[in-house]
Amino acid sequence: MVRGRISRLSVRDVRFPTSLGGHGSDAMHTDPDYSAAYVVIETDAEDGLKGCGITFTLGKGTEVVVCAVNALAHHVLNKDLKDIVGDFRGFYRQLASDGQLRWIGPEKGVVHLATAAILNAVWDLWAKQEGKPVWKLLVDMDPRTLVSCIDFRYITDVLTEEDALEILQKGQVGKKEREEQMLAQGYPAYTTSCAWLGYSDDTLKQLCTQALKDGWTRFKVKVGADLQDDERRCQLIRDVIGPEKTLMMDANQRWDVPEAVEWMSKLAKFKPLWIEEPTSPDDILGHATISKALVPLGIGVATGEQDAGYSTEMKEESVKKHQYPDGEVWKKLLAAQEN
Repeated sequence: MVRGRISRLSVRDVRFPTSLGGHGSDAMHTDPDYSAAYVVIETDAEDGLKGCGITFTLGKGTEVVVCAVNALAHHVLNKDLKDIVGDFRGFYRQLASDGQLRWIGPEKGVVHLATAAILNAVWDLWAKQEGKPVWKLLVDMDPRTLVSCIDFRYITDVLTEEDALEILQKGQVGKKEREEQMLAQGYPAYTTSCAWLGYSDDTLKQLCTQALKDGWTRFKVKVGADLQDDERRCQLIRDVIGPEKTLMMDANQRWDVPEAVEWMSKLAKFKPLWIEEPTSPDDILGHATISKALVPLGIGVATGEQDAGYSTEMKEESVKKHQYPDGEVWKKLLAAQEN
């Protein structure tokens, strides 16, 4: 049972100088300093538990997200946690639809990054009070409660609350077995840590070799700045990991649509499972065009953080939610796949 009134919300600007070693570098973000706006929520409950939530940034600009968190804080302070979790959909909508701050959103950019940090902190506090990690809190929720946490505004023409409830209810079959399997075997994942764009060839080979020893079977490489450089680096990685391991590519929104098709046609020989964020995250029709062109080559097209990691080919889903997905973008991705 959740308890307490939210008495304090603090936020810190936390930065790490990852750019010094090329860590996190890609074709669009060549010198990122991996950072976060770090939110901590406290209540007047005697348990002393705190909710911690972050939203990911790249260094400069984190201070702007911090300002946005502070601007949204009044929607959280002095509220009973029980009231928030009892109407989580309404709480989300209150944050996302602030009558004035919405003007510099809505549900995009700095304001939404700030919203995500606050929501993550609330989820964390809720789970801690229930004595569970967040994933377990969600897994143990009955379908109706889980659906009640979601704001279906703008997407009911493709997914209604009743549709979502039916999907989740059907998913109850085999749920216990799937949870046991995940706990025993883990969740499938890939590594990008060995193939940032700013790494030297020697570093690439060293890190890929170590990743293989550590048991990794899926690798993602950053591409998009220079074709010849991409070809050389992809060949180096393939030479190390071999033809049987899975390779994915990520251009981080670098290309125009025709450029993406041409570039990936030349990288197809390295057998990538997908190309992630080949173009602007808002260009849904562009993603569809790229996907149709690359299907004959056996290459899928995946979106990234901006669009909740939806794969237009449905070969994989990389659910990466640094920022909550834009419902309208998600809806357009579904329509693009159907067409």
